[in-house]
Amino acid sequence: MAQEQNEMTFLEHLEELRWHIIRSLASILVFGVLAFIFSEFLFGEVIMGPGKSDFITFKLFCKLGEQLNIPALCIDDFKITLYNRQIAGQFMADIKYSIMLGFICAFPYAFFEIWRFIKPGLHMEEKNASRGAVFFVTALFLLGVCFGYFVISPFSFNFLYHYSITAEFENEIDLASYVGFLATLVLACGITFQLPVVVYFLTKAGIVTPNYLKTYRRHAFIIILFLSAMITPPDIFTQLLISMPLFLLYEISILVSKSLYKRISKDLVKHEDE
Repeated sequence: MAQEQNEMTFLEHLEELRWHIIRSLASILVFGVLAFIFSEFLFGEVIMGPGKSDFITFKLFCKLGEQLNIPALCIDDFKITLYNRQIAGQFMADIKYSIMLGFICAFPYAFFEIWRFIKPGLHMEEKNASRGAVFFVTALFLLGVCFGYFVISPFSFNFLYHYSITAEFENEIDLASYVGFLATLVLACGITFQLPVVVYFLTKAGIVTPNYLKTYRRHAFIIILFLSAMITPPDIFTQLLISMPLFLLYEISILVSKSLYKRISKDLVKHEDE
């Protein structure tokens, strides 16, 4: 009887979901407004950072190049100068980057709110299997964001800025293009680092198996190496430094799928015996 009283109607579920979404959006708005208030500092130091040769990543790689006697690791005389060609270009770029930073900063809380709505609908076994979901999703997202900002972005900017079809063409980077590209790279890396979590749920749904991931391992590695070679200086060492985290991510996904697949198989055998 108590269980029937605790059950919610469809409209009550929608109402609860609405409040979870409102709180999530409110957290993004708060951090976004803070980013907008301090936009002058954040834009000059954070947003423009990967577009300068004195960025921390370039400095570390240069020191590493000096120790290993690999001059190609040093990137000097690199600074992207941005141009605003639209009347509202600076304002819209400020809004876009504020939303991006607001989403990144508020992601842990926003995901926690969504998880609070999903969790009560899970069975006890599913709840036990998904313990620590908020922590792992948040940690992987922030790792991906850091990887995208400190590693992928600076090398991508350096490669694309110096890429030229012919000397007759001169690169003049638009403000909106720069901010949009940076936001896409950083958020894409944050989402890409959710691969182990995605593989976990796909394996649980029976869509992906460990053997499937192992079969296409070579294809994945070739794609990763190709992308790394495109954005890094022409030496194998730098390519491997960028590729290794992605290789590791794929291998972790295989281990996650393998572990879950074994557990599912054992449960099936147990139910058949009963």
